[in-house]
Amino acid sequence: MTEHDKPVTEDELHSYVDGLLPDDRQEAVATWLAANPEAAALIAAWRAQADAIRARYGAIANEPIPERLQLDRIIAGDIVAARRGNRPFRMMAAAAVLLAFIGGAAAGWAARGAPDAAPSNFDQMTAQALDAYKLYVVEVRHPVEVPGAEAAHLRQWLSKRVGYELSIPDLSSLGLKLVGGRLLPGPTGSAAAFYMYENAAGDRYTIYCAKATQGETALHFKTGEKYSAVTWVDDNIGYVVSGPSDRDKLETVAKNIYGQMDKGPEKKG
Repeated sequence: MTEHDKPVTEDELHSYVDGLLPDDRQEAVATWLAANPEAAALIAAWRAQADAIRARYGAIANEPIPERLQLDRIIAGDIVAARRGNRPFRMMAAAAVLLAFIGGAAAGWAARGAPDAAPSNFDQMTAQALDAYKLYVVEVRHPVEVPGAEAAHLRQWLSKRVGYELSIPDLSSLGLKLVGGRLLPGPTGSAAAFYMYENAAGDRYTIYCAKATQGETALHFKTGEKYSAVTWVDDNIGYVVSGPSDRDKLETVAKNIYGQMDKGPEKKG
């Protein structure tokens, strides 16, 4: 049995989310998730929750440890106390270490269970969109289900499946050609439309859109190590434009799409 054929385990899914999965299993897990939308949605929720916890509590984790709780100072004090035969001090030092440990564990569990840390549907949607981008932009033969040459059919098909009239932006003025699109799972089990564009240099950009009741109408840039996204919500439809981590280029593409979507067929009537 090859590495690609091995069953995907829950431990591997957690490692995939944490970025700790070995390279030889990355493609196998990504392919399995593409064929299992419920698991892909769960992975997106895990990532969104982790991002929310880091955003809310990350600063606390980076704060310096108070001097009175620094381990080297406690140990030094313990040695002095031992030389003086001061057993009560040694007990206090041990208690301080224990309290520091318990306090850290309690803070971690509080973060896990804090209501504010729960990811919104739009957070999940953004995570799913970036996962889809990373999964499909590397495909050479099958990056889309319907090719760009069949744009009219693609728009009609996806509009029917997602439940509202879609537009397919023309990005030729930016040197981007429509590769095509596909149907993907959206947040909370809904359907999502996914378009892909490519320029002469081979850079690819995608649009992921689905029904969304949360999120802001203003454009928001979300940066990543290799990939980034610009997000917004308009008329209860969420949009995530993903691409390489060049903020100026990605925002130019997103603003162009934003302007065209604002005038698209879903605005008629």
